[in-house]
Amino acid sequence: MKEIRVSSDIIPLGEFKTGISTCLKRVQATGHPLIITQNGRPAGVLLSPEEYDKLVYRKQFMESVEQGLLAAEDGEVYGTDEVRARLAEKRAARKP
Repeated sequence: MKEIRVSSDIIPLGEFKTGISTCLKRVQATGHPLIITQNGRPAGVLLSPEEYDKLVYRKQFMESVEQGLLAAEDGEVYGTDEVRARLAEKRAARKP
């Protein structure tokens, strides 16, 4: 995610309401998230679809790595020959 610029990437809710279209265009053009405040406190974040997808992918990837590390710590590891045999079994099961 791109770095937040305090001078231009934070706007109050009232300004957001009156300029939603402009805000959407700005987020898509710059790639910067837009922090929306309410009563001076952060209330929401507007992201471009691309930035959102990157965040979701990164989160899923990190969870997958963490799951793999935990499995390895629990001794759930397989040798190359065992992995190849399991993959071959799965491929054979899919064939009609």
